[in-house]
Amino acid sequence: MLIDSHCHLDFSCFDHDRVEILGNCRKLSIDTIVIPGTQASQWQKQIDLCHLYPQLRFALGLHPYFLNSFESEHLVNLTYLLNQYQNKVLAIGEIGLDSHIDVNWQLQIQVFEQQLTIAKENLLPVILHHRNSHNELIRILKATKFSQGGVVHAFSGSIQEAQTYIDLGFKIGVGGGITYARANKTRKTIARLPLSSLVLETDAPDMPLMGKQGQRNSPVYLVEIFESLLSLRKETKLQVLQACSRNVLDSFVNL
Repeated sequence: MLIDSHCHLDFSCFDHDRVEILGNCRKLSIDTIVIPGTQASQWQKQIDLCHLYPQLRFALGLHPYFLNSFESEHLVNLTYLLNQYQNKVLAIGEIGLDSHIDVNWQLQIQVFEQQLTIAKENLLPVILHHRNSHNELIRILKATKFSQGGVVHAFSGSIQEAQTYIDLGFKIGVGGGITYARANKTRKTIARLPLSSLVLETDAPDMPLMGKQGQRNSPVYLVEIFESLLSLRKETKLQVLQACSRNVLDSFVNL
């Protein structure tokens, strides 16, 4: 069984062939797909899709990319939905910090910290987004004494950074980035980390694999990411498969 721990299958670019994709995933033994939240206007669609399709599970959160439309009411609504779906929601996410976008940095920090507080209050893990922000994310996680863990989505960075997250209770998200030879630093990191710390993800429709640049990414490509991971690891195929699935189950609640 393969689990895609991060896939935006709720996005409108999948509306015309979502059912076909889910069928193809089943044929490939991709039995579970986690849909992280991005913005408040999308949460109900996530919930509805997960009700329709047993393969799908959801997390709820406010992605930094969409915070230019942030309203405090969104956090009130988030708390309401967490209470309403407390036996369904897996985590708070996708949340974090991104230094490459045109969104006020202090606003990003404020909303990130507020969502960490909500996660702590609800005993939920988080799904972390990062771009050139490891130092600040780690500082905040330590300062807030966040101990619910979760997943560092689409990890890229050094083994020291990865190990710091692991020490804080997080798993490391392994996606299409490892299919690129130029991602040498991240590939070396993933090769050296404990197998018990790794989870697979596609981040579809984003993060296309090597050779598929410019194309819509899809959860069906999780198999190719898995094969790339095998090429970096010394363990057997079965050991990697079982560990990556178990690690996702350990990362989230209600899964």
